Amino acid sequence: MDARAALTGLIAEELAQPVVPAVQAMADAVRSRHPKAALAVLFYGSCLRRPENLLADSLLDFYLLVDDYKAAYAGALTALANRILPPNVFYLEARHDGATLRCKYAVISLAQFRQGMSRSVDNVSLWARFSQQSRLVWSRDPGTARTVAEACAEAARTMLGNALPLAGGDASADAVWRRAFEETYRAEVRSEGSDRAAELVGADQERYRRVHALALGGLRQVPLGTAASCAADWRRRRRVSKLLNFARLAKATFTFDGALDYVLWKVKRHSGVVLPVTDWQRRHPLLSAPVLAWRLYRRGAFR
Repeated sequence: MDARAALTGLIAEELAQPVVPAVQAMADAVRSRHPKAALAVLFYGSCLRRPENLLADSLLDFYLLVDDYKAAYAGALTALANRILPPNVFYLEARHDGATLRCKYAVISLAQFRQGMSRSVDNVSLWARFSQQSRLVWSRDPGTARTVAEACAEAARTMLGNALPLAGGDASADAVWRRAFEETYRAEVRSEGSDRAAELVGADQERYRRVHALALGGLRQVPLGTAASCAADWRRRRRVSKLLNFARLAKATFTFDGALDYVLWKVKRHSGVVLPVTDWQRRHPLLSAPVLAWRLYRRGAFR
């Protein structure tokens, strides 16, 4: 088995690992919102290894892969926004075993998901995210599962190929991955501290070393460039990725279904302040924001 196939096999094994019932229930709720278009549901992020009894106080992260945007939505504008500037992001709550689960899920076509893993793509969000472990909670068929595994394996090769020249040819696997995450964090609008990359690698060290060894075999035949050209590439990626991040945030003010409930849940979680809202305010979160912000301030939610 060559290195490329071995890496895909390793990623496929990771993706196939079972999830706890709460995650399965939330994934089913995500899929049920787009039944005509759903191809696969991926679970990822900081909650991946969190105990099930803590998930009700967490925000779960999912990607929903679809085959057709028009089939995924009732509105043509939402489908168009997803195609032009993927993904669309939504907030969802669901009940499970007497608790309320909450998630944020992104919708993207399988075709755009695959395209986003390539080294030719300056936007870091997909290949940085899915070079890490994730779980394929559901897929429509085995062919889709194989395609997802191949895409995530490509994400790992892209992540390492873009970081190797900066880290140096003699750098350890740990050092290369740390440098890769440091650069991708700098390219996104994120709040992580400077030590987050080291923490991320240290939490799954043996996995990153295995992926590194297999990915390296597939990268030996690929020209990676010099350290200077690689640094210039990262400067360009930072400009492109941050611009796209801000564009998606602007789009989310119109497409983030449930945004107001999500914000109020975060306020309650951090301050304990509960603020009732009307259906009209949910339908018009931008118009409602000034009044609600003032009420939250008066109740001591923030200073």
